[in-house]
Amino acid sequence: MIDPKLLRTEPEEVARLLARRGFVLDVDALKAIEARRKVAQKETEDRQASRNARAKAIGRAKAQGEDVVALMAGQEEDAQALAAAQAELASVQAAWDDLASALPNVPAADVPEGRSEDENVEMRRCGEVPAFAFAARDHVELGEGLKGLDLAAAAKLAGSRFAVLRGGLARLQRALIQFMLDLHTQEHGYTEVYVPYMANRESLYGTGQLPKFAEDLFPIGGLPYFLIPTAEVPVTNLARDMVFTQEALPLRYVCHTPCFRSEAGAAGRDTRGLIRQHQFEKVELVQIVAAEDSVRVHEELTAHAETVLKRLALPYRVMALCAGDMGFAAAKTYDLEVYLPGSGRYREISSCSNFRDFQARRLNARVRAAGQRPELVHTLNGSGLAVGRTLVAVLENYQQADGDVRIPDVLIPYMGGATSLRSLP
Repeated sequence: MIDPKLLRTEPEEVARLLARRGFVLDVDALKAIEARRKVAQKETEDRQASRNARAKAIGRAKAQGEDVVALMAGQEEDAQALAAAQAELASVQAAWDDLASALPNVPAADVPEGRSEDENVEMRRCGEVPAFAFAARDHVELGEGLKGLDLAAAAKLAGSRFAVLRGGLARLQRALIQFMLDLHTQEHGYTEVYVPYMANRESLYGTGQLPKFAEDLFPIGGLPYFLIPTAEVPVTNLARDMVFTQEALPLRYVCHTPCFRSEAGAAGRDTRGLIRQHQFEKVELVQIVAAEDSVRVHEELTAHAETVLKRLALPYRVMALCAGDMGFAAAKTYDLEVYLPGSGRYREISSCSNFRDFQARRLNARVRAAGQRPELVHTLNGSGLAVGRTLVAVLENYQQADGDVRIPDVLIPYMGGATSLRSLP
């Protein structure tokens, strides 16, 4: 959430910043609500003061043995007037909260200008795009040829946008997860956490999925829970309502979970294969840091995600997202895009974002320096990596002319020494 003080004192500046994202802030509506709030706040304070003054007058009169009937006659009127003022203030505050909670984060000053992914800026490119002496297959053809990908069975079990993995492909996905967790815990200093796969409304509000993106979630009928769209939700909420010491930060968490998304806004997109599914796996990186460290940590976290691609020897590029293409809560985002020979395109495999204090304000997550007042922390996260898309990238980049798939060197120990999928016992 944007700093309420900034919204109240500099609404035109906030509007200018949000316009970079293509978001139109209704400044007049904001000012109108603020004007109502000031009136309601003063009325509430005046009515409270009047009630307190009457109570003190009654107390003095009683102490002096005076008749208090006339004074007490106004108590009910005071109470009703105060209740009405408080109700108006609560109504105004609810209107303010509704407006404020719908506002995306303001972009960082160095975020590129632009409204769509076509205006994202390539920062660097790593690895060599493979040159095959045969027509490259996509992951669906490869997976089905190896009898490891069964989309028809998944459709029977659940419907479209699900997959069944068998044999070598199921083991390869498990190997990727274990490799990523080992890398981030043993070399990058993250603490592995296991979290619920369901979250309540408070948690989803804290990270910005609610109320704006309710249609992208899977609610659990009759229960106050949703299936998590990403481990970002439960892991970041570990900081909710916490006040950390300076010495406790940074917190680095890595978490593997399934993720569940309705893909309500993606009708007709990527319907073939594993690219865009209702259920998929991710290894998520989350950092909770002091405000002065978040710019540096954003680069660091992005590098941690990149290391996975480098160790797998997968060609990729790093894109700085333009203001209009960033996620709702992000102040700045780098996308990692891996090259997929089956389509001849780079596709997103990780988004690494700095949210600054946007999530922390919703979460009430703070840090206190010795002798100082608590201040909001900054939160960051990124996939390290999206497992299904990494599986797709390995299949397509390591494919052989006969339809077999070579195992990346770094994964061979996780695959029992096998060097290709067909060589698995």
